Amino acid sequence: MEKATFGAGCFWHVEEVFREEEGIVSTQAGFMGGSKEKPTYEEVCTRTTGHTEVVEVTFDPARISYDELLRIFWDCHDPTQLNRQGADVGSNYRSVIFCHTPEQEAQAIASMAREEELGRHSGPIVTEIAPAGAFWRAEEYHQQYYAKHGLSICSF
Repeated sequence: MEKATFGAGCFWHVEEVFREEEGIVSTQAGFMGGSKEKPTYEEVCTRTTGHTEVVEVTFDPARISYDELLRIFWDCHDPTQLNRQGADVGSNYRSVIFCHTPEQEAQAIASMAREEELGRHSGPIVTEIAPAGAFWRAEEYHQQYYAKHGLSICSF
């Protein structure tokens, strides 16, 4: 099993997108990219910790490739929005790919270059590509939020 970590706005939506994919073993909503240990959701929302909302994906590379995960990432949000997704505004909603290995970093960079070349988005891509750091799991009520509340991705 391997891990991949993505920030693409509110983690509720992003987790549901990945959770539905074949080859995904598990997902966790949480925080990465900041300086505070064990931040709470309320602390991250103040935008003073440096964290962003992320989804940590554990996947079986024999069933789904990291490149396929990157395609899902590009399709599930607007990577041209700096520090926002829709009504969610702030650095805690930034578009970011946290890489767990040098191979993931190389694939993420190549994938972003392909996206730019294809011109599928409304402007320049502002997605950050950074090394993965400590992952802090969000409070339980954030985990699989859509499923727990009977919502689907199309509900919003």
